[in-house]
Amino acid sequence: MKLAMEYLITKVLFARLAGVVVRLSLLVAFFWVALMPALAQQAAPAADAKAQIEIPLIANDFRADRSRALPILERVGVDATQQRPLTMREALQMALANNKDIEVGLDNVKIAEFDLLGARGVYDPRLNTQTYFERIKTPASSFLSGASEAVESSDFTGSARIEGLVPKYGGNYRVEFSSIRLTSNSQFSALNPQYPTGLTFNYTQPLWRGLRFDLPRRQIEVARKNLSITDAQFRQRAIETITNVQRAYWDLVFALRNLQVQRDAVRDARAQLEHNRRLVDEGTLAPIDIVAVETQVANFEQAEFSALEDVSRSENNLKNLIAENRESSFWNTSIVPVDDVDVSAPEVSLPVAMKAALENRPELRQSDLVREINELDQRLYRNQTKPQVDLVGSYGVVGTAGTVVATTNPFNSSNTTLRERVNELSVLGGLTPLPASPSIILPPDLVGGYPQSLRNLISDRFNNFRVGVTVNLPLRNRTAEANLGRSLVEGSRIATQRQQLEQLIQVDVRNALQTLRSAEARLRAAATGREAAEKQYASEQRKFETGQSTVFLVLERQTALATARANELRAQTDLNKAIAELQRATGNALTANNVKIRETHPSLSAER
Repeated sequence: MKLAMEYLITKVLFARLAGVVVRLSLLVAFFWVALMPALAQQAAPAADAKAQIEIPLIANDFRADRSRALPILERVGVDATQQRPLTMREALQMALANNKDIEVGLDNVKIAEFDLLGARGVYDPRLNTQTYFERIKTPASSFLSGASEAVESSDFTGSARIEGLVPKYGGNYRVEFSSIRLTSNSQFSALNPQYPTGLTFNYTQPLWRGLRFDLPRRQIEVARKNLSITDAQFRQRAIETITNVQRAYWDLVFALRNLQVQRDAVRDARAQLEHNRRLVDEGTLAPIDIVAVETQVANFEQAEFSALEDVSRSENNLKNLIAENRESSFWNTSIVPVDDVDVSAPEVSLPVAMKAALENRPELRQSDLVREINELDQRLYRNQTKPQVDLVGSYGVVGTAGTVVATTNPFNSSNTTLRERVNELSVLGGLTPLPASPSIILPPDLVGGYPQSLRNLISDRFNNFRVGVTVNLPLRNRTAEANLGRSLVEGSRIATQRQQLEQLIQVDVRNALQTLRSAEARLRAAATGREAAEKQYASEQRKFETGQSTVFLVLERQTALATARANELRAQTDLNKAIAELQRATGNALTANNVKIRETHPSLSAER
C-alpha cells in the first residue's frame, strides 16, 4: 500500500513537471517565431560587416627575446662622464641671464623707455627754413607802374621759423625771421637793391580748455605709466621664471634619486633571484618561485627605464630654462643638482601671506597703473568738454636798407623843361626864377647794405604788436561727452576687474598655503611609511630565511619598500616646490631668492 502511494505521488509530480516543460517549450517556440525575422535582419549587417572588416591582431605572436641584452641605460645626447654640479642659485642666475622670456621682457621695457622718450619729443622745438629765388615780370598797364613796358623785380628770399609747445599750461610759440634782397626796374623805387628784414614772435595761451591738461601731457603720462606696466610685467615674468626653475630643479632632484631607488630595487630583486636559485638547487624551494622573482626583476627593470626617461625629461626641461641657445654645450652635459631638499616648511599664517600678496604681486601693480591711465583719460575728456578760449599775442619788428637810386623824381621830371623855359622868360622880364624842385632825401640809416638792414631791425624802431582773444564754442560737443562717458564706464570695469583679481589672488594664496601644509604632512607620513616598509621587508626576509614566509610575501614587501622610498622622495621635492609656489603666490620670489631688478632709466622715469 505504501509503495502504491509513493508510485502515485511520483506519477503526479512527473505529470505536472511534463506540463510545465510543454508550456515552456511552447512559449520559447512562440518567441522564436516572433523574433526570428528581426534577429535575422540585425545579424545580416553584422555578418556582412564582419566579412568586410577584418580586425588585425596586434603583436599576437610577440615573444620577448631573452637572449638579447637590455638597452644601455643612458640619456640621449648626454655624456654621463661630463657632469656639471649645479646649485639652485646658479640655475636662477643662468635662467635670468639666458631665458628668452626674460630677454623679451627686457626688450619690452626698453621699448617702453623709447616710447616715453618719443612722447616727450612733442615739446622739442622745430626749425623750418626756406630759401628761394624769385623773378616777377608784369606788364606796365598804368602810368604809375614805374616802367615803360614791363615792371621786372627779382628777389632772393631766406626765412627761418622756430616753433613748438610749452610743457606747462599748454601754450605754443612761433618765432620767424625773414630777409630779402629785392631789385626792381620801377622808377618809384628809391632803394635798389634793398634788403627788407623782419622778426615776428607769436604766442597762444589757452585760458580754459587745455590749460591744466591736454593731449601731449596725457600721452607723456600714459607713456610713463606704460613704462611702469612693462616693469611690473618684467617682474612678474621674472617671478614666473624663478618658480619654473625651482620646479624643474626639484623635479630633476626627484628624478635622479628615484632612478637610484629603482636601481637599488633592481639590485635587490636580482640578489633575491640569485638567492632563490641557490635554494632551488639545494632542493629547499620550488622552481616555480624563481618565475615570480624573475617577473619582479622584469617589473623593476621597466620602472628603472621609466625613471631614466623621467630624468631625461626633467633635465631637458631645466636646460631649456637656463641654456643660452640650442648650440650651447650645456645640452651635452649631465646636470647634478647639489642643493639639499628643505624638509622644514616655513610658518606663515594666512593673514600675513595675504598682506604680502596684496603688497607684492605685480598683477595688482599693473591693475593700479591701468586705473591711473583711465583716470588720465577721464581728466583729458573732461577737459575737452570745456569751451576753448585762447589768449593770442604777437610782436614784430622790421628793418630795411638799400642803395639810393641816382635818378630824377618821376613825379616832377616832366616839369624840368617847362621850369627852365619859365626861368629864361623870368630873367628876360626881370623876374625872380622859379626855385628848383625839392628832392626826396632818405634818412641816412636807410642807406646801406644788408648789415645796415639788420642794424635797423635790432634797433626796434619799426615794430608792431597784436593782442586778442579767440573763442571756439561748439554748439554741441557730443564727441567729448561720449569719450568721457566711455572712460567712466571703463573705470567701473577696471574696478570690477580689480576686485576679481584680488579674489583670485586670495584663492591662489589659500591654495598655496594648503599645498604647503599638505606637503609637510605627506612628507612626515611618507618618512614614517618608508621606515615601516624597511622594517617589514627586513622582517619578511628573516622569516623567509627560517621558512616562515613565502616568496610572494617577500616580493610584495620589496615592492612596497621601493614604492615607499619613491613616495618619500616625491614628498620631499613636493615640499620644496610648495615653498616655491608660496613665494610666487605672495610675490616674494625675488626677495626670497635675493634677486634685484634694475630700475628704469632715471632720466626717462623722473618727472619733468
